Amino acid sequence: MPKSKGLIRSLNRRGTRANMSPPVARLTKALKEPAICETCGSVYTHKTWRRGRRMTGELLETASFTVCPACKEQKTTGLCYGKVLVSGAYANANGDAIVRRIENIAKRAAFTQPERRIVSVGWEGKTLEVLTTSQKLAHRIARELKKAFGGRTTYAWSDRDGTLSATWRKEGARAS
Repeated sequence: MPKSKGLIRSLNRRGTRANMSPPVARLTKALKEPAICETCGSVYTHKTWRRGRRMTGELLETASFTVCPACKEQKTTGLCYGKVLVSGAYANANGDAIVRRIENIAKRAAFTQPERRIVSVGWEGKTLEVLTTSQKLAHRIARELKKAFGGRTTYAWSDRDGTLSATWRKEGARAS
């Protein structure tokens, strides 16, 4: 059977990364499946960590208990791959609403991918600083803040360590 053009092209892709797993997953060793995180209860099956999976008797009998990469590497050491800075008069006047929106975004992301979490949320003077465990979550937070409240968003990726620094800013104290 001759190869189709799509298959030929897919076999000849120079410069692409074969391992598309997140940086945290590449830092940890391979686990025996199924595995259950002792800290957060996430279940590792089919090479992914998921929350909210049903625990059958068979799963519990064969499962090994460990600590997931998010709990081990990022929560305990404070390692972060994303940073969101929220500033402006609007952020200072409506800080509670912004923090609630950030928590909702993180909760939604953690449902499907437990490795994506918020490490810390805190005010540094008049700027709200949000540290996340993944670039994608930081990007999503900045994008969702712009979508919900307006304002201006900028992104800066670091070539050195692969982190994302996102900034969301809105002037004016009232909602538009």
